[in-house]
Amino acid sequence: MAEKTVKLEIKRQANPEAQAVWEKYELPWKPGMNVISAILEVGFNPVTAEGKPTTPVAYDSNCLEEICGSCAMLINGKARMACSALVDRLEQPIRVEPLSKFPLVRDLQVDRSVLFENLKAVKAWVPIDGTYDLGDGPRQFPQAQEALYPLSNCISCCCCMEACPQFNEETGFVGAATIAQAKLFNEHPTGKVLKEERLRALAGDGGIQECGFAQNCVVVCPKQLPLTNAISDIGRDVMVQKAKDFLRS
Repeated sequence: MAEKTVKLEIKRQANPEAQAVWEKYELPWKPGMNVISAILEVGFNPVTAEGKPTTPVAYDSNCLEEICGSCAMLINGKARMACSALVDRLEQPIRVEPLSKFPLVRDLQVDRSVLFENLKAVKAWVPIDGTYDLGDGPRQFPQAQEALYPLSNCISCCCCMEACPQFNEETGFVGAATIAQAKLFNEHPTGKVLKEERLRALAGDGGIQECGFAQNCVVVCPKQLPLTNAISDIGRDVMVQKAKDFLRS
């Protein structure tokens, strides 16, 4: 009986200026195998299906349990986490390539720092002066905590940005992840002190008005965040803030 194998095709590129090539691999199947473990097998024995020696594939990963968000890549054309993409549930050959909307570093590695720049632009944090003891923080009802908890599960994987048709260089759209975090901190008892600044930032270029509500983001989100709800709520709050600013002027 023939040994069961896994057929893998990986898009390789040594650096951003190099020409991209597809390499094919055929690996021994193992129970519970995911895409990351398949790429690891290539690293243990870097030889293509044609028997040509190659190099281990460069990629990002850390936790291997869909928590860190670092192993996001395109798998069979869909943005998803490689650690939770089980080989037995994927059509073969499994085609793996880097996220397409972020600057390439090498092979499957991309630079996703645009997300963190966007988070800084909307001040997506709770402002705390750590130079002295502030005492107990303000209380928050359990119902409010439960309602907002899903938004805190964002793992910064950028799958929502990759899948969004509006996220590109022309629009400069900040993306669903950034909007969701603005919503999270706007509702936080301490974080809401910066609510007006966040809403004004999202009213500007690349802000909420760039969203076409395609809803691709909520489909691909590995943590099933209520992204479309957050976008709708922030859109309403931005309009209210703009009206307030107009009346004050």
